[in-house]
Amino acid sequence: MAEWLVEQGIGEERAILREGDEILAARLYWPGALTAGQVEEAKLVFRTAGSRRGTARFASGEEALVSGLSRDAGEGATLRLKVTRAAIAEAGRTKLAQARPSDEAPRSAPSLAEALGARIVPRFEGWDELIADAFARKIEFDGGALWLSATPAMTLLDIDGPLAPPQLALAAIPAIAAAVKRLDIGGSVGIDFPTLSDKAHRRAVDRALAEALDDWPHERTAINGFGFVQLVARLEGPSILQRIAADRAGAAARLLLRRAEAVAGPGALLLSCHPAVGAKLGEEWRAELARRTGRTISVETNPALPLEGGHAQTISR
Repeated sequence: MAEWLVEQGIGEERAILREGDEILAARLYWPGALTAGQVEEAKLVFRTAGSRRGTARFASGEEALVSGLSRDAGEGATLRLKVTRAAIAEAGRTKLAQARPSDEAPRSAPSLAEALGARIVPRFEGWDELIADAFARKIEFDGGALWLSATPAMTLLDIDGPLAPPQLALAAIPAIAAAVKRLDIGGSVGIDFPTLSDKAHRRAVDRALAEALDDWPHERTAINGFGFVQLVARLEGPSILQRIAADRAGAAARLLLRRAEAVAGPGALLLSCHPAVGAKLGEEWRAELARRTGRTISVETNPALPLEGGHAQTISR
């Protein structure tokens, strides 16, 4: 039976839906920003004339787009708002969080464990491999590869491989279904299948895709003659792919901290990493790693290391 498991890491919370040794789905949460489910007072700083939309500023200073405003809500008013979607960072810009007026009592957003009904564990297996897919933006399957891109308009999945187009399209579908669930991809998703001129081939792809995504709530278009399909799914925050695309060094630093927590044996801890990753390892995170491990922490940077190639080891003092 599938079960949600949560790790409460340094700088992030991680969750996987595991069935046996397989990770069916995953979630990733980075604290410090507005989060779906959070209810808080905020100041309406701008209202679009003639509409029920505007912009509100929360106590943290972060702003959110607000919909569903009442007619008498004017600029400067204090409103109780519920966050419905976290902000999403993209190349060159950030889509603001979204919120709506609410009568609910103020509260923090639920933790991953609370939201998922998950069991908190010290550590689970398979996370490094899952994150490696997001860093590489490539998932290989038998007969080809799936390339992933987090663009401002949508998340794009592009299929490439040596098989004939009808066979390649069908071979990619299990990888597509796994990717959207394992990397928590939502919102607008575009799939660029090989061009399929034969309607029978397109119908076969539509049927196979529907079956593979049957347990993933979404809407989709039929595949067109150019091989393009669009999916639309619920989106409450950035996907794992989007988080890493927006801050690869920060993601790599969190991954290194996770690796460091698992190092066995006596001695101080030496973290070796790319300079950009080292710059993300602030005093607060280092202090928390020292507290969790009971060790002295030092960091050594090496520009020859890839961002995600950081490692930790014990050393004698």
